[in-house]
Amino acid sequence: MTHPMPDGVSTVARAPAIPGRRPRPGWRKVARRLWQLRTATLSGVFLVGLVFVAIFADFIAPYDPYEGELVNRLRPPVWEQGGNWEHILGTDQVGRDNLSRLIFGARVSLAAGFLATVVAGAIGVALGLGAGYIGRLADTVISTVINVQLTVPFILLALLFIGVMGPGLVIANYIAVNVIIVLGIASWPIYARVVRAEVFRLRELDFVTAARCLGVSDLRILLRHILPNTLNPIIVLSTVQVARFIITEAFLSFLGLGTPPPTPTWGSMLADARQFMFDKWWLPTFPGLAIFITTLAINLFGDGLRDWLDPYSRNL
Repeated sequence: MTHPMPDGVSTVARAPAIPGRRPRPGWRKVARRLWQLRTATLSGVFLVGLVFVAIFADFIAPYDPYEGELVNRLRPPVWEQGGNWEHILGTDQVGRDNLSRLIFGARVSLAAGFLATVVAGAIGVALGLGAGYIGRLADTVISTVINVQLTVPFILLALLFIGVMGPGLVIANYIAVNVIIVLGIASWPIYARVVRAEVFRLRELDFVTAARCLGVSDLRILLRHILPNTLNPIIVLSTVQVARFIITEAFLSFLGLGTPPPTPTWGSMLADARQFMFDKWWLPTFPGLAIFITTLAINLFGDGLRDWLDPYSRNL
C-alpha cells in the first residue's frame, strides 16, 4: 500500500544496490595495511620503545652509568655463574653496570642518528631544490660539488672532518655537536641528488607551469608546490640515513674520535671491551647486539614506510 505524498514534495526512486564488496571502514584499511607490513610495524613499536627508554633513561636505568665499584668489576650476567640480580647484564672493568650504560648509550646513538639526519637533510634539500630549479649555472656548480664529494668514501670523509674539528662540545651529556655536524656535512650530497632529480621531474608538470603563468614567485613555487611532492623519497631516505649515522657514530667512538668520554656510548663500550673480548664475552656482545638490532629495526621500518608511501602498493 502506498501513501500519497503532500503537494509540492517530490520523491526520487532509489536505485537498486549494486552487489559487491562493502567498502572497508578507514580503521580496517589501516589495520589491514599494518598487518601486511607487520615486520615494519613491529620494528616501529620497538623503535618507539627504544626512544622512550632513551628519553627517560634517568628514571629507567638502575645505576649511574658513570660510577662503578671495583669490588663488582667484571661481574657476569645474571644467568652466568657468579652473576646476580643486582647487575642483570653484568659489569665492566671498573664495576659500572652494563645495562645502565646501554640505556644511556641509546641516547647518544639516537641523538646522533636523528640530529645528523636533520643537518644533512636541511643542507641537501636546500641545495637540491636550488640545483634543480634555479638554473643551469647553479645546477652545474652544485652538481660538481656533489660529484666530487661522492667520490670520497663517506667514512673517510667523516674521519677527515672529525680529525680537523675534533669531538668538540657535548650538550646535556649526550649530544656531541661536532660529531653531528660532521656526519651531516659528510652526507648531504645524497639528499641533494635525490631532491634534484625530483625537482627536474616536477618542474615541467602542469601545476607548476600554471603557477608560473599566474605570476607566483619562484620561492613560493618551490616551498608550496615542489617541496611537498619530494617528501616521500626524503622520508624513506632519512630512515636509511639514521641507521647509517648510528653505525658511523659507534665506529668513531670505537676509534676514540666520536663522543668523548666519560659519556657512555655503544661504540666506546665496544672499545673498552677489546682486551676482554675472548674471556668476558658479555662486554662486547651487548653493545654489539644493541647496534645490530637497532639498525636492523630502522632499516625494516624504512622498507615498510617505503611500501606504505608507495601509491601502487597502497591499493593492493
